[in-house]
Amino acid sequence: MNIVMFTNTFTPHVGGVAHSVASLSEMLREMGHAVLIVAPDYAEAARSESDILRVPAIQNFNGSDFSVPIPFTRSLEKTLNAFEPDIVHSHHPFLLGDTALRIAASRALPTIFTYHTRYELYGHYVAQDAPVLQRLVLSLAAGYCDLCEHIIAPTRSIADLLHHHDVTKPITIIPTGIDLARFAEGDRLRLRSRLGLAETDFIVGHVGRLAPEKNLTYLTEAVCLFLSQNERAHFVAAGDGASASEMRRMLDEAGLQDRCHLLGVVEGAELADVYAAMDVFAFSSRSETQGLVLVEAMATGVPVVGLDEPGVREVVGNGKNGYLLSADASPGQFSKALARVRAITAPGRAALQEEARQTAASYARSSTARQTVELYSQAVASHAGARATRTRSFEATLEGLKQEWRILANLANAVKDAVATRGDSAK
Repeated sequence: MNIVMFTNTFTPHVGGVAHSVASLSEMLREMGHAVLIVAPDYAEAARSESDILRVPAIQNFNGSDFSVPIPFTRSLEKTLNAFEPDIVHSHHPFLLGDTALRIAASRALPTIFTYHTRYELYGHYVAQDAPVLQRLVLSLAAGYCDLCEHIIAPTRSIADLLHHHDVTKPITIIPTGIDLARFAEGDRLRLRSRLGLAETDFIVGHVGRLAPEKNLTYLTEAVCLFLSQNERAHFVAAGDGASASEMRRMLDEAGLQDRCHLLGVVEGAELADVYAAMDVFAFSSRSETQGLVLVEAMATGVPVVGLDEPGVREVVGNGKNGYLLSADASPGQFSKALARVRAITAPGRAALQEEARQTAASYARSSTARQTVELYSQAVASHAGARATRTRSFEATLEGLKQEWRILANLANAVKDAVATRGDSAK
């Protein structure tokens, strides 16, 4: 099968969507399928890449670490004609996501869309969390779902969210899979040795983009409380982003800089070592669709302390593989949960670790990739009739124009919805 994927974030950007697309495409190729990825260009991207078509992009949009693609389609035609895709898989509802719809319509191909992101919670990159903008983005994303043939939701919480917002197209829950063997190879002592930490020191760890939507001011406050009350405890974080400087400031003001280690971006075998060095993984994000880093941590046997939010509650079983706190838990309560992990007996710790590994095993990427291929096959089979009848360029052009109209209508409806909601709130 020939699969073309459209994504607004991809390597070398470090983030959940980029990782998900890269991991899925790698697994699909191992299964014998051909994958073409259409993604934005980055200044750091390799100049020679196989099966990746880069499009021009605005770098570091609004001070973030994102590149915003400029969705031209002319440069795609020659590549797509040679590739002859059987299906289109979109990973975003905007920009290249719209391009995906146009390509699929003109070529009579089915479109699968993975709802990776709580888009309404990223409004601070455009405006300061304006409620109207949040409603606009959410309405636009939900409307986009109904322009596709099938939706992949990474968790039940996200599927429920889409149903709540009246998405009518079928939704299948398929989590992003991970390479279990990669994380099982982590060395507990290698990073500790490099940082000058003893095997008996207690490490609270975190991995991810250090960005405002990850609720890291809250996490840092909780970590500061924990470290101030627990000797021989350290905080290790892998990742980078706009919140890194604020985290460092808070840790420095608390006088904890010697026990905090912000490593920057870590990948490959070194990332497995970071997870393996931890005694507990601390996660406070309230904007997840799937907490992929939670599964990665659990693959190394690390229990998790997190907040009861979408993408977290599906992974963390309270008292089984970690501790799940109420969404409104205070930083002090979070700190106490970390202390609870430290105080647990050796048998209790072993039980948490084993449950964590068993949880991670259900996210093996070989399994999730097979589920995705089954969905692809069903979509291609159901679309075969439309593809067979659309043989003339006039018909393809007409269908492309119809899809363009649907895209514009979705935008108009989203604007109307957002403005109407604002009016209702003002009454």
